Amino acid sequence: MTRTAHEEARELITLAGTEDLPGARQSWLNAHLEECEACRVYAGAADRVVRALRSLPVACDSRLVRATQMRVRFHADRLRETKERMWLLAVACAGVGFSAAVSTPLLWRLFAWMSEWMGISSPVWQAGFIFFWVAPALVLSLWLSARHAHLPDKNNRSTQR
Repeated sequence: MTRTAHEEARELITLAGTEDLPGARQSWLNAHLEECEACRVYAGAADRVVRALRSLPVACDSRLVRATQMRVRFHADRLRETKERMWLLAVACAGVGFSAAVSTPLLWRLFAWMSEWMGISSPVWQAGFIFFWVAPALVLSLWLSARHAHLPDKNNRSTQR
């Protein structure tokens, strides 16, 4: 089912009251309103309704205001804590990256020296180096996965039923 230009214009008029329209759609609407008297009347009526609704005072119970303020403050605190944790996480990741960049060449040389001293072939000590380098991360990820696999997601409402 195709929409007429008037239906499209009325939808854009409705959207224009609540959100910014992209430039092309706004210019199309303006051009249509210059040509179409019925849509111009509709736009004027919609504008008057929006202005009338915005001029009405909204009164609510003081308990609702306090509860809303409390929730907003709680959410703001949670956002601030999350931001602080993310900053600490970023610093920790940078520290781990720097530590890995510095220690990996030194550890490589240590493994090469130990393999010469013990007479171990290059592929064996290189595989040992890779295992030694990767194993802690694998063990930690498996441990964390096993630890959190049985915990329900506190934010998921379907698991709280």
